[in-house]
Amino acid sequence: MTNDIGTDRQLFVDEYLIAEKKGAERRLHSPVPREVAVAVDRPWEACNIVSCASIIRDGDRYRMWYRCDSETGRNPKFTAYAESEDGITWGKPAQGLFEFEGSKDNNLVWVGGPGEDMAPFRDENPAAPDDERYKAIARIRGDNFILALASADGFRWRLMREEPILTEGPFDTRNTPFWDSRRGEYAIYTRGKAGSEGTFKGGVRWIRYATSPDFLNWTTQEPIEAGDTPLEHLYTNACIPYDRAPDIYLAFPSRFVPDRIPTPGWESSGVNDIVFMSSRDGLHFDRSFMEAFLRPGLDRDAWHERSLYMEWGILHTAPGEMSMYAMENIRLPTNHIRRYSLRTDGFVSVNAGYGGGEVTTRPLVFDGSELELNYSTSAVGSVRVEIQDAEGRPLPGFALDDFPEKFGDEIEGVMNWNGGRDVSSLAGKPVRLRFALMDADLFAFKFRD
Repeated sequence: MTNDIGTDRQLFVDEYLIAEKKGAERRLHSPVPREVAVAVDRPWEACNIVSCASIIRDGDRYRMWYRCDSETGRNPKFTAYAESEDGITWGKPAQGLFEFEGSKDNNLVWVGGPGEDMAPFRDENPAAPDDERYKAIARIRGDNFILALASADGFRWRLMREEPILTEGPFDTRNTPFWDSRRGEYAIYTRGKAGSEGTFKGGVRWIRYATSPDFLNWTTQEPIEAGDTPLEHLYTNACIPYDRAPDIYLAFPSRFVPDRIPTPGWESSGVNDIVFMSSRDGLHFDRSFMEAFLRPGLDRDAWHERSLYMEWGILHTAPGEMSMYAMENIRLPTNHIRRYSLRTDGFVSVNAGYGGGEVTTRPLVFDGSELELNYSTSAVGSVRVEIQDAEGRPLPGFALDDFPEKFGDEIEGVMNWNGGRDVSSLAGKPVRLRFALMDADLFAFKFRD
């Protein structure tokens, strides 16, 4: 089979394009903890729960909607708003929309009437009317139903209809909707449904997937598939199409281990971390990395149940840097949402050590005139590229011997052979790429005009 990749960026999150590896392996990379983005510092956050955030770039600003509680067990829960110019320093501008203890001097934008655990997003559907440019879901706790909301500005929300859009629960965790521009439909990832055993899929908590043409009428929710991998309890999902490679869905579920109690005296058993999953169709997910994407770490307050959730959203906050956000230390005075950083496209690399290694792709067809790599080498390391025909024979002028040794660290580095960088003569023809690496990581590649 020949894969038509056009000018789309290709990541190595799975083995989809890989035909052969020699002395090289795919390696999962973890984000680096940075500063606290949102801390508990308002009376309406007094329950020590700031969590379940949706984070986007919207024009020249970054926007965040997050859940907060003022009392344990309070119903409804609140949705509050934070804003940033750089994705790093966040403020909580007052909106004057809802009263809290007699004052509207707060950043609340939804008080759960009637739903809670709101999950907003900016709707990039070109057919969406201006007064529905922002959409969200909210959960009815008692009935465990999902409602649809809309807004013109992301501040003032209304129900799109009185009736729920989804009624087959359970939905008692963070449920994630978004507009899937690649497929021209809405998608939602929800909590796994209780099965005939009285538990969840295979006896564990799981994730379901559904789509909709209009955000109101949805397909039947299907459990996602993860191949022949061990079933684990997966809370939340933070599933999102990756904007630099929109044919790839990324998910960062919170993996719950219910029988461990490392924090003496904590009210409930269990610990959790964050895992990494990817998909090409939104339903079948690759779990070739069973190890944690994000560990609880040295903070002892992170070592108890549900104390680490990845929030929804991946921002590009600096050249070569992505920012992701995670809730930490739920129900403790130290509760907060922290920013994490990761190299652009840097979820997974093909890595080879000092002894060198190679990876060769399956046959593919591309558009464009230049080959761009996201790579990193050591001072002694290198990257070389060979373009082959579909049968694996080096093409004249594009063999390894025609490629000057490349070293350094670039997000969008353009490759050159002795004859130059122009590969347009090969566009539209089935080819293979052979990457020779020495003490190097290759994160992504694409052909561009």
